[in-house]
Amino acid sequence: MGSLSLEMDFEPLPMTPRSLAMTPRSLARRRLFPNVENKKQKVEQSGAGPRKNLQLEVMEPGLKNDGPSLDTILVNYLDTLTQRVNFHLGYPVNICYDHYATLAPLLQFHLNNCGDPFLQNTVDFHSKDFEVAVLDWFAQLWEIEKDQYWGYVTNGGTEGNLHGILLGRELLPEGILYASKDSHYSVFKAARMYRMDSETINTSVNGEMDYSDLRAKLLQNKDRPAIINVTIGTTFKGAIDDVDVILETLKDCGYSQDRFYIHCDAALCGLMTPFINNMISFKKPIGSVTISGHKFLGCPMPCGVQITRKSYINNLSTNVEYIASVDATISGSRNGLTPIFLWYSLSTKGQIGLQKDVKRCLDNAKYLKDRLQKEGISVMLNELSIIVVLERPRDHEFVRRWQLSCVKDMAHVIVMPGITREMLDNFISELMQQRKQWYKDGKAEAPCVGEDIGAQNCACSYHKIDYISP
Repeated sequence: MGSLSLEMDFEPLPMTPRSLAMTPRSLARRRLFPNVENKKQKVEQSGAGPRKNLQLEVMEPGLKNDGPSLDTILVNYLDTLTQRVNFHLGYPVNICYDHYATLAPLLQFHLNNCGDPFLQNTVDFHSKDFEVAVLDWFAQLWEIEKDQYWGYVTNGGTEGNLHGILLGRELLPEGILYASKDSHYSVFKAARMYRMDSETINTSVNGEMDYSDLRAKLLQNKDRPAIINVTIGTTFKGAIDDVDVILETLKDCGYSQDRFYIHCDAALCGLMTPFINNMISFKKPIGSVTISGHKFLGCPMPCGVQITRKSYINNLSTNVEYIASVDATISGSRNGLTPIFLWYSLSTKGQIGLQKDVKRCLDNAKYLKDRLQKEGISVMLNELSIIVVLERPRDHEFVRRWQLSCVKDMAHVIVMPGITREMLDNFISELMQQRKQWYKDGKAEAPCVGEDIGAQNCACSYHKIDYISP
C-alpha cells in the first residue's frame, strides 16, 4: 500500500515550544485558520456552558457582510466544541482519538463504497480493500470463517438493525418480530417500515429481557416463525439480553432452527463483550450482529459494522448494472472514509489496546457508582456495563451542562474510553454542590427511583430506611 501524500494545505506546522504543548485539535485549528489566531472579532462564546444555537445563514460571496467572517465563525465553533469535550458524559460516543489529523488528507477525495464491498467498482475512488480488512477483523472476533460471512460498513447502528431485521423478514416472511421494550427505537422503526407484526417483551428492573414473558408470547404465536432482536447492552441501562437463555427458550417452545432468526444489536457493547466472555459468537445459531463504529472504538463520522451469514445474503442481493456490482446494502452509496478510520483505529490500538480500554471503562464505571452511592445518591450499574444510571438531577441547566441523557426520573453517565477520573470527580463535586441548593430547605426531596432501578439501589427517604447499603 502506498503512502499518503500531503498537499500544501496539510503541511505540518514548524515545531515550536508552544506548538509542542498544543493538542492535536488546537494544531488542526491553526492549520485550517492560521490568520484568525489573534483576531479580536468573535461571536458569543458559551464557555463551559451548553452550546448555543449560532443562528447562522448562508453568506453570499462578494456582498458586504457586517458580521463575523467565515473563518471566525468556524474558529469559535471549534473552540466551543473543544471546551465542551470535558462535559460530554451522557451519550455513547468515544471522542478520544487523534487519528483525524493523520487521515485529514483523505478529505480531498470523494470516496464512495457503492454496492457490495467484496466486488470492485468500475471507478477507483473507493476504500473497499480497507472495508474488507475491517470486516475480516470483526468476523474473527465474532467467530465466523471468512468464507462463511458477509457484511459491510454501515452509516451507523440503526442501519445495521434495519439490515439485520430485513434479513430475518426475507428469510421468514411470516415471522413475528420480538423485541424487549428497552430495545433501541430503531428496532420498532424497522417493524413499522417493513410492516411486520411485532411483540414487545417486558423487561426486568435492570432492563434485561423478561424471558418468561418471551416464552409466553412465543407459545401464543407458535404457528408463526420468530425473528428476535437480542440487545447486547440496552440504550439506557446497559443491560445484556442472554443469547443462551433465549436459544434455550426457543428450543423449549418447539422452535427448530429453521423457524427462528436472531439479530444481535450490540451497538455499544459488541466491542466490549468479546474481551470479557464469548456471548457473541456465530458458533451459536444467530443470524446477524451489528455494532456502531463511532461508539466504543471512536470515529469522527457515524458508522457501524454489520455481519451476517453469507448463505443468507442472496435473499437481498440485486444485480445493479449501472454500478457493475451486486448490492445487498440498505443505503447503496456508502461513506468510503469511515472504513479507513475504523481500519486505522483497529490497527493502531489492536486487541490488547481494546482490552485495556474495556477494563479501564469498567473500573471507572464502578468507581463512579461507588462514589455516588457513598454520597447517598440513587445509582445502579449492571454487570459488564459502563452505563451508570442515577437519579435525575433537578436542574435542567445542570443536565445540559454535562450533556446527560434522561428518562423519567433517571439520568445516566456512559463511561467511555475518553472519560477520565478527573472528569468524573468534577461531575460528582458539582452534583453534590448543586444538590445542597436543590434540597436545602427540605421542601423538595430527591426522586424515588425504586421502581426504575430497584429498591436496593434507591436512596430516597423511603427506601433509605428499608435498605442499608453494605
